[in-house]
Amino acid sequence: MSAPDLQDVPRPLAGVGSVADRVFRGVSRGVGIAVLVVFGAIGIFLALQALPTLSRYGTSFFTENDWLPERDQVGMSAVLLGTLLVGLIAMLTAFPLSLATALYITEFAPNGIRKTLVAMVDLMAAVPSIIYGLWGFWLLQPRLIPVAHWLHQYLGWIPFFHADTDPNAPAYAQSVYTGSAFIAGLVVAMMVIPITCAVMRDVFAQAPVGEREAALALGATRWGMIRTVVLPFGRGGIVGGTMLGLGRALGETVAVLLIISVAFDIKIRILETGTITVSSLIANRFGEATAAQLSALLTAGFVLFVITVIVNTIAAIIVSRSRSGAATEI
Repeated sequence: MSAPDLQDVPRPLAGVGSVADRVFRGVSRGVGIAVLVVFGAIGIFLALQALPTLSRYGTSFFTENDWLPERDQVGMSAVLLGTLLVGLIAMLTAFPLSLATALYITEFAPNGIRKTLVAMVDLMAAVPSIIYGLWGFWLLQPRLIPVAHWLHQYLGWIPFFHADTDPNAPAYAQSVYTGSAFIAGLVVAMMVIPITCAVMRDVFAQAPVGEREAALALGATRWGMIRTVVLPFGRGGIVGGTMLGLGRALGETVAVLLIISVAFDIKIRILETGTITVSSLIANRFGEATAAQLSALLTAGFVLFVITVIVNTIAAIIVSRSRSGAATEI
C-alpha cells in the first residue's frame, strides 16, 4: 500500500436529519424571518409617517416643549424629559430589587420554595398594565404622598426633590405630590422587575460549578463565592437585563397614563405633580387627533421606537458577549 493510501482522508458528512428536525428547522427559520419582516415594516411605516412632521417643524420638533397642534406648536423636549425621568426612577428602584431577588433565588433559596419563587416572579410579567395602573392609583399613590412629602422636607435642597410648596406648613398641600413622575416610576418599576430578574437569574444559574466549588474549597464564604465568581460571571447579564428593563420602562403606557397628571413642562422635580411620557402622550391624544396631529403622534412613536431599538440592541450585544454558558473544567 502506497504512502498516500495510508493518509487519513476526511469523510464527507451528510446531515440528513429526521423529518421532525427538518420541520422544526423550517418553522424556526420562518418565524425568525416573519419577526424581522414585521419589525422592519413597523419601522418603515413609522418613518414614512414621520416625514411630513419632521419636514415641517425641523429641529424645533425636538426643542419645543409645548404640544399644541391647534396653535401649530408641537415639540417633544418635555415629553422626552418626562420619559427619561420615569424610566430612570423605575430602573433605580427595580435594579437593586431585581439583583437581590435573582441572587436569593439562585444562591440562598431552599430547593423546596425555589420553583415557587421563580413562578411568582414570572407571573408578575403576566399581570396586565391596567391592573398595575389601578393598583398604583388607588393603593400606592395615597401611601406615597407622605413619602414624597418627607423627601421634599429633608432633601428639598436637591433639585430633584424640590417642589413648589412649603413642606413645613402645618397642613401641606397633598395635591402637589399626586400624579408625579416619582409615583409613576415606582409603579413602572414593579412591571420591570420580572424581566430584569429573569435575565439575571438565568445568567447567575449558569455560573461555572467548578469555580463555585473551588472558591468554597479555598475557604470562601457563601457571599465571598458570590462576589468573586457569580457576580463577575453574570456582569453581562446584569447590564443586559437592566437595559432590557429600561426598554420596557420607556415604553410603558396605560399604567403611566392612569397615574400622571399631564403637563408639558421641562422640569426635573420628580416629586411635583405633572409630567408626560411619549407612550402616554400617544395614548392620550390619539383618539381626537386630526390628520396632521396624527402624523405628529406617529413621529413621537418613531422616536420612541428608535430609542427602544437602540437600548435593546445594546443590551443584546452585552448579553451575547458575556461569559454566560462558558464551559467549565472540573
